[in-house]
Amino acid sequence: MEALTDSEIKAIERLALNIRRTIIEMLVAAGSGHTAGPLGMADVFAALYFRVLRHDPKNPDWKERDRLILSNGHIVPVRYAAMAHAGYFPVEECLTLRKFGSRLQGHPERERLPGLETTSGPLGSGLSQATGIAYAARMDEKKFRVFCAMSDGEHDCGNTWEAVMFAGANRLYNLTAIIDRNNIQIDGYTESIMPLEPLRAKYEAFGWHVLEVDGHNVAHVIAACEEAAAVYEKPSVIIAHTIPGKGVREIERDYRWHGKPPNKEEAAVFLNELRTLQGKITSEHQ
Repeated sequence: MEALTDSEIKAIERLALNIRRTIIEMLVAAGSGHTAGPLGMADVFAALYFRVLRHDPKNPDWKERDRLILSNGHIVPVRYAAMAHAGYFPVEECLTLRKFGSRLQGHPERERLPGLETTSGPLGSGLSQATGIAYAARMDEKKFRVFCAMSDGEHDCGNTWEAVMFAGANRLYNLTAIIDRNNIQIDGYTESIMPLEPLRAKYEAFGWHVLEVDGHNVAHVIAACEEAAAVYEKPSVIIAHTIPGKGVREIERDYRWHGKPPNKEEAAVFLNELRTLQGKITSEHQ
């Protein structure tokens, strides 16, 4: 893969801000949903859909596509927004989030929307699903890679650690997990509720290649994914340090926005703040 140019990096950063704006708009239209997590993962999903993943929005069932499993299904607005901007479906459809009959439910449903690999909801299941797909792909000598986006809070679930052990024991080099290390969960901060640290050492103890990145630096996220693809003897995990609610100062680092949508008045303020950030990125590149 060729090195990213400054222009390409700025383009992905602008796409991440477009994704954030779409997230706010769809949450307001729905009147319910999760805000902090989707905003915090916008840069990671922009990097995935616009640089890292081998995929085809016009042929979502392409057999050679990379698989992306979303374990923490409640942050699916960021995935819907990224998919829409990538061309899987019209961006306007995002405004049907959580509506009766919509393809865009509050948790992803595989049979409703082409391009989703799994139906997710119960936290802690995604890495086991991704591990099974990666194991089967290796058995079938397939070349695609398997990615699993996960929350840090779901590491409270024992099923996650069973998958960590299985993937490490079986040296699943075609698997890359990406942890949203935003330090919050629904009831507060992770280190107050069920401390996860030392998270890096735990994965290393189970035989994983561990990378830590600023989850808001798209160039670093992409470089980490490329490094993971070059590791042939073990699975890789990218601990992406993120700020929940990134891009909206009122939301940033506030766990109370985990499952709270903005109202119309709040959304107007938030969208204006994101437009200002987008203008700043554009002016810096000119």
